[in-house]
Amino acid sequence: MKLFDLSGKVAIITGSTRGIGHGIARAMQAHGARVVISSEDAGDCETVGREMDTLAIPADVTDGAQLKALVDGTLDRFGGIDILVCNAGITGRPGPFASVDMDDYDRVMAINLRSQVQLCNLVLPHVAGRGGGAAVLISSLSGLRGNAAINAYALAKAGVAQLARNLAVEWGPRNVRVNALSPGFIRTELSAPLLANEAFMAKRMQMTPLRRPGEVDEVAGAALFLASPAGAFVTGHNLVVDGGTLITDGQ
Repeated sequence: MKLFDLSGKVAIITGSTRGIGHGIARAMQAHGARVVISSEDAGDCETVGREMDTLAIPADVTDGAQLKALVDGTLDRFGGIDILVCNAGITGRPGPFASVDMDDYDRVMAINLRSQVQLCNLVLPHVAGRGGGAAVLISSLSGLRGNAAINAYALAKAGVAQLARNLAVEWGPRNVRVNALSPGFIRTELSAPLLANEAFMAKRMQMTPLRRPGEVDEVAGAALFLASPAGAFVTGHNLVVDGGTLITDGQ
């Protein structure tokens, strides 16, 4: 068995024009998958689709009609779906729940959690129809720790991990595996300001046993494991990729 071979598999990956989503798309394509790039920015989708020589379908994940168009477009081109990676997400406005803006809260929940429910409902029947496959739902370390700053985001990401557990139970009898993946502090364009903040980095690296930020390819490798034959007996799990931040006492 080729443990990480995705040859012939079709994978939809949301939020895949940059950062972690793009890294996952590149890793899956490199291991044989036909990947479908998607984000809400049509220009970014066109650019990345052309660079990777693959199908790109723009979609605002808060719009059910656009999610359906993403799935239908994938089926029209490739005839089926084997892998779903729900990566699209936003942080929202920082601050405690005491001062939360409920409009912002609704948007964060819609993008980070509601869209994953909708997309899984659209995709997983097709995955089951192909004899089985996998969904990887991107959660976050923030969904496993208390947080006074990224309130709605952390709450939504905790919900994503529970969604993976629920769907794993629901779809397991049809050979569909569903797992969550929770990155910690990863080096991306979005984290660049924090990477440049010496005080933040000193504190965060003291809380991280490996004493460094993670790299996009390291998260992509974990997603590849969860979607490939190597992870064929793993479902309902929340795989934390954080350099040990979750388990340390900061010493």
